[in-house]
Amino acid sequence: MPTKPDYPELAAALQGWRYRPECDCLQDKVIVVTGAGGGIGRAAAKTFACYGASVVLLGRTRSKLEAVFDWIEAQTNTRPVIVACDLGALDDSSADALHDAIAEGYGHLDGLLHNASTLGPKLPVANYPSREWQRVMQVNVFAPFLLTRTLIPLLNAAPAASVIMTSSTVGRKGRAYWGAYAVSKRALEGLMEVLADEHEHAGVVRINSVNPGATRTAMRAAAYPAERPETVPSPEAKMDILVYLMADASKAVSGQALDAREWNPRDGGKPTV
Repeated sequence: MPTKPDYPELAAALQGWRYRPECDCLQDKVIVVTGAGGGIGRAAAKTFACYGASVVLLGRTRSKLEAVFDWIEAQTNTRPVIVACDLGALDDSSADALHDAIAEGYGHLDGLLHNASTLGPKLPVANYPSREWQRVMQVNVFAPFLLTRTLIPLLNAAPAASVIMTSSTVGRKGRAYWGAYAVSKRALEGLMEVLADEHEHAGVVRINSVNPGATRTAMRAAAYPAERPETVPSPEAKMDILVYLMADASKAVSGQALDAREWNPRDGGKPTV
């Protein structure tokens, strides 16, 4: 870990990391992080910056993004940018505007972490409001599709680029009452597989999904209100796999549905059996 940043949560989590990156492994890379204002997205943005990346902070709440921006500017020598964007309203024109801003500011894009998502109500499908179903699918599936499609030219302009889809346990095995959230995460897995297959031969953009497992976030607390937060791993504890997938060490890894709890970098990025 770089020595300068004051980030005690990351320093504590490093003890359990299975991948020990060089301190400049993300140097000069440009990475978009959606949902960068909190939880896993905030930890990822700060961690990527600690390892040298300039992070495009995309999220709905500007005040939260500003707090992450201020920390990165104070603690690292990178160039963060704030993009306040409600993925529930993302359309072609707003995605194109993001593309143009990144093209003008950086000229290329090395990484895209699709982290933002919404839980939606935990109800039987028979009682699920159609408007809520549409909202969850918009944020969790359509927005990642549209952002990826729009930013592919910038990803292809990088020497090697990485796209990470944040998945879920219920996206790999459906569970009662998880409704649109589970279906959206299963769809995201399908999007990852299609993209990985489409980009396999060019070898420039690699695409993988990661199930972080139980993580101490606001969404986790909403889904499991009776759970004690201190018993759940911090977001920083899951950053080793994300840094690995963004770093050049993972250039040969694409099309993998990875689980942060089982993953071992010595297995070429494949899940541990």
